[in-house]
Amino acid sequence: MKILLINHYAGSPQYGMEYRPYYLAREWVRAGHQVLILAASYSHVRTQQPERLGETIDGISYCWYPTPAYQGNGLGRVRNIWSFCRQVAKDADILVREFAPDAVIASSTYPMDIWVARKIARQAEAKLVYEVHDLWPLSPIELSGMSPKHPFALLCQKAENDAYRDADRVVSMLPKVQEHMAAHGLDLAKLHIVPNGITLDEWDEERAPGLQSEIAAHIATQRAAGKLIVGYAGSHGLPNALDTLLDAAKLLKGQPLQIVMVGGGHEKARLAARVRDEGLGNVALFDAIPKAQIPALLAAFDIAYIGWQRTPIYRFGIAPNKLMDYMMARRPVLHSVEAGNDPVAEAGAGLTVAPEDPRAVAEGLQRLAALPTAERAAMGERGRRFVLAHHTYPVLARRFIDALS
Repeated sequence: MKILLINHYAGSPQYGMEYRPYYLAREWVRAGHQVLILAASYSHVRTQQPERLGETIDGISYCWYPTPAYQGNGLGRVRNIWSFCRQVAKDADILVREFAPDAVIASSTYPMDIWVARKIARQAEAKLVYEVHDLWPLSPIELSGMSPKHPFALLCQKAENDAYRDADRVVSMLPKVQEHMAAHGLDLAKLHIVPNGITLDEWDEERAPGLQSEIAAHIATQRAAGKLIVGYAGSHGLPNALDTLLDAAKLLKGQPLQIVMVGGGHEKARLAARVRDEGLGNVALFDAIPKAQIPALLAAFDIAYIGWQRTPIYRFGIAPNKLMDYMMARRPVLHSVEAGNDPVAEAGAGLTVAPEDPRAVAEGLQRLAALPTAERAAMGERGRRFVLAHHTYPVLARRFIDALS
């Protein structure tokens, strides 16, 4: 099968997030399929931007469309989106003639790429697939306060409705979306759930590279002082509710816990200023590290933290990459969430507390820290078994292909 995957933010181990398109495509290539990924040359979630317009990575063909750089979620990002979609649409004839896809997947987080994918799929007489990462425009409306009447929200809503109507298949990472999608016109017979996951070959701890020396030295110093390491690894944005973690750190001053936050994002500078200005000596922030070092980083944590905003949108479920990594690393997890699903509770891999509640987070961390080491280790083992059973990319890639059949 020839699979054309349109994902504006697609990345790779070399370039950084988003990783899911790469991992799925690699498994498809291993299974004998041919995959072409169309992506923008600039993405705010990548650690490195590609310099070439086309390349092959692990058997996956990438085409990088030149798009303008941007910061934040303003007009610059809209121009970037428009530039990408316009160029891909313009190349529809070439893509149909030279690649001749059997399936076209629209998978860019924002839904407007469905119009481009639809055009290509119709010309190629290929199956049209709409992959849902988050629900747009509901996500910016409920998470960022965007008005439902904002022109961008109206545009997203039109695209979402069109996707549910016109796609041959809809694949969702979120597990509790049935009611919402049906209300917007989806025939639920077309819906398939394929969550996020991990790739096994990146979890060979014996071959994984060591941790960046600055982070490793800090953790070693704190551990030598008798402290447990509470770690966060991932994006530093508003949806990650990291202010709640910093507020909890205030309540934990004097406790034998050291919080280590690793990653980048729109809120990183502001969070760093908070740590400095509020004298949070029990918090240390470090820049993002190569993905290959993530196993070594997580292995250095005693407790892994992940938090969410308190928002109704999570009633549709959550599918965070970082949580799969935490569980694969055998870390007991403090999960601050209220959502339609809770993998930590399902697996028995840690403790779940209320979102955006600093006292609940502080008390939860103290409860986990007070457990015997063996009990925390048992939580970690349960989490790893859960991921291996349900969230490895060979399993997920087969489920995706089965959905196309």
